[in-house]
Amino acid sequence: MQDPNADTEWNDILRKKGILPPKETPKDEEAEEEDVLQQQSVVKTYENMTLEELEENEDDFNEEDEHAIELYRRQRMAQWQATQVKNKFGELGEISGQDYVKEVTEAGKGIWVILHLYKQGIPICTLINQHLAVLATKFKDVKFLKAISTTCIPNYPDKNLPTIFVYLDGNIQAQFIGPLVFGGMKLTKDELEWKLAESGAVKTDLEENPRKQIQDQLMTSIRTCIPTRKDSDSDDD
Repeated sequence: MQDPNADTEWNDILRKKGILPPKETPKDEEAEEEDVLQQQSVVKTYENMTLEELEENEDDFNEEDEHAIELYRRQRMAQWQATQVKNKFGELGEISGQDYVKEVTEAGKGIWVILHLYKQGIPICTLINQHLAVLATKFKDVKFLKAISTTCIPNYPDKNLPTIFVYLDGNIQAQFIGPLVFGGMKLTKDELEWKLAESGAVKTDLEENPRKQIQDQLMTSIRTCIPTRKDSDSDDD
């Protein structure tokens, strides 16, 4: 006799006609699916509890609870570890030349490093360090560093300061050299953030270049100050 659960074209026709009952689901698959649903249900029950609260109440748990809670504990630990990796840095660090290899070129795979070469007593260098310190707290997955220029590169000329190098996997991805690149002492934190975002180092939430807004405002001011042809003709009369 032919197996009514066999996957054959003839059996499919008989099932559609109602002659054969629907194909039975193997009990092992049903049990496995039900087990997964139960685990998810139990995990859902405890997902608003802290790990400490789970430990305090573990005497009241049965074997099923303990299995599901262990699964949940692993999920929470994985989430915590992912957060720790993402928020690994969060401050502007200071290095010297002897730290360069360890902190920059060997920073780690996939780690963006922003290095500011500066000197004390140069106002725009001080300004950029202030901006970078704030940006470091915003982009905690990026390694922000500063170093006195001549400790990293002997005899590095002051005329090239400030200098910012952007690294990924130990390789330079972008470089900004000299005060003119930064626009002088009028440089804002948002302008610097946009510049770093263009290099790929940070993922900014700014919608457009802040410098463009200033330029547009400047052009509007200039237009309002320039007399029109009609005004000029009236003055001549």
